[in-house]
Amino acid sequence: MPVPSLLAVFAHPDDESLFAGGVLARHAAAGARVGVVTSTWAAGTPRATELADALRILGADAPRMLGYADARVPRSAPGRARFCDAPLDEAVERLVAHIREFRPAIMVTHDAYGGLTGHPDHVHTHRVAVLAAQAAGLDRLYPDAGAPWQPCALYLATHPDSAVPALRDAVGVHKAVYSVPDEQVTATVDVGPWTEQKVAAVLAHRTEVERGAVPGLVAGLPREARKRLLSTEWYIRHPLVSAPAAQTELTA
Repeated sequence: MPVPSLLAVFAHPDDESLFAGGVLARHAAAGARVGVVTSTWAAGTPRATELADALRILGADAPRMLGYADARVPRSAPGRARFCDAPLDEAVERLVAHIREFRPAIMVTHDAYGGLTGHPDHVHTHRVAVLAAQAAGLDRLYPDAGAPWQPCALYLATHPDSAVPALRDAVGVHKAVYSVPDEQVTATVDVGPWTEQKVAAVLAHRTEVERGAVPGLVAGLPREARKRLLSTEWYIRHPLVSAPAAQTELTA
């Protein structure tokens, strides 16, 4: 059975590698078409170039960018609205157009917390992605955005409570983080064979490495610590539509 095509939707360049790089690489290695839509930063900026490098490493298609400004970095998209300030209907329609053009079987995005940090762009990307995944299949919504297409499954990248202590130990961060009860996790994916590829994609985000953001913390870890930190990914399957599990599993 063919591995299902996958479209990931994340807030910033580097989120795709940190949150879902293993699954993206795994699907691409199995011959599936893999794409990534990024909510913030504009084409032509340094971080967009780094994103293209990371996606090549993961085996994904070229970047797809909504082009809004990062909530905390106005220069990320000069002259464009901050993502969180843009009209919701506009952002959903832009994403619907990408979904209908790509026609994924599976979508992946942030969880409702926006991941461990709770960044507002992450949270808003979750909202927009959930709405767009539903709207893309409805022919009377956004008729100018392409022919309707309904993804079979939507997965939310997350972290279970039980994983947080090891993450804290690995990166030395002890501030409050957002995780979910373990029983809410519906897919725990071992991406060990793709960890080196995932790490390389994370480190391709050179701007974030240099400023000491999470990719910089990853860069400073020993190889074994990187593997422990990044070799498992967790997802919550969103009740988007009913579909045969064998056709829509991340681990298929």
